[in-house]
Amino acid sequence: MMNEKIEAALNAQVNKEFFSSYLYLSMSSYFASKSLNGVANWMKIQADEEHLHASKFYAYILQKGGRVVLKAIEAPKTEWKSVLDAYEDTYAHEKLITASIDELVNLSLEVKDHATNIFLQWFVTEQVEEEANVTKIIDDLKMIGDNNYGVLMLDRELGARQPAPQTSAAA
Repeated sequence: MMNEKIEAALNAQVNKEFFSSYLYLSMSSYFASKSLNGVANWMKIQADEEHLHASKFYAYILQKGGRVVLKAIEAPKTEWKSVLDAYEDTYAHEKLITASIDELVNLSLEVKDHATNIFLQWFVTEQVEEEANVTKIIDDLKMIGDNNYGVLMLDRELGARQPAPQTSAAA
């Protein structure tokens, strides 16, 4: 049986991951409406990944004999001043998710739930990658500045993003 504190915290994380998916889907829709289809593609893939993360937590809770309790998902922001503004919001959001994962790790250690700690390690590594990827795009956008041609070039590059292949460790 799953520790009550862990179960509640993992359920809260399910909600955060589904919100992440909603947020990136909102960004994807916004940029598609602005004909920045590459940015829209990048954000749609990000939304799909976050949905997968929520599903991983969902499955884990059930596997450990817990109960998933889904809560309302807050409406995400729908407008951004620029591509840079959206990616800065993305970075800030990923930092919040990283902090939340870190809190889960700390809780799993506190209650000596080693299985949950091992489960969470994949997410710790994933968050390092998430933050690094977004930081690179922000750096590129800052270098581009107000150059619309540069934004279009980056949009094409972001449009080439493909969904990550699923492995047994990530499934």
